[in-house]
Amino acid sequence: MKNYYERMRDLREDGDLRQSDMAEILGLTNQQAYQRYEAGRALMPIHLLIKVAIQFDVSLDYLCGLTDDKRKFW
Repeated sequence: MKNYYERMRDLREDGDLRQSDMAEILGLTNQQAYQRYEAGRALMPIHLLIKVAIQFDVSLDYLCGLTDDKRKFW
């Protein structure tokens, strides 16, 4: 089972986005803040996890590693 930060990296790379792109999408002040989340060195707040799930059109269950099914359930 993958951690959410591994899934975030995979989704970002599959979307051809840079860490700085994700920092901007999430409204972070700099790329280093996002990099810490993606490296698993800082816990990402739930409101930002929700933004990541929306950005990549995946469920939070998928993002958090609870399922391998990317589909949203709503």
